[in-house]
Amino acid sequence: MRGRVIKVIGNNCAVHVPEEGRVYSCLIKGRVRIQGIRSTNPVVVGDWVHFTPDPQQEVSYIESLEPRRNYIIRRATNLSKESHILAANIDLALLMVTIARPRTSYTFIDRFLATAEAYRIPTEILINKVDDLKPDEEEVMRELTEIYTPLG
Repeated sequence: MRGRVIKVIGNNCAVHVPEEGRVYSCLIKGRVRIQGIRSTNPVVVGDWVHFTPDPQQEVSYIESLEPRRNYIIRRATNLSKESHILAANIDLALLMVTIARPRTSYTFIDRFLATAEAYRIPTEILINKVDDLKPDEEEVMRELTEIYTPLG
């Protein structure tokens, strides 16, 4: 059966099967955990996996993973591994920024957009708290819009 991982806690995964509208509790089989994966976590939220549901037991086992379309990653704190994948197969990343109270820095926005672009993740910027802007802050919003809108 094919499903998408919607939650991971340690070795336990919640796998949603869209055709059934059901969520299965699954464990990661040992061979999936060690098959050449150089990250701290072999299965992440967003992964499409294959498993065989076991009607006699409450838990099924993930047998294989489909290739990832994209993913977002960070450096692992565990030095024995190379990376820590945060999520996979991301359809859209939304970056919520504020003009004031607190103001989101352009550096932060640039770093987020560069990371998303590097991993082929479509991104949209949402500007929050626009109803609370003072006249001088509205100019900052126009500037932000002029800078980032042409980038797509």
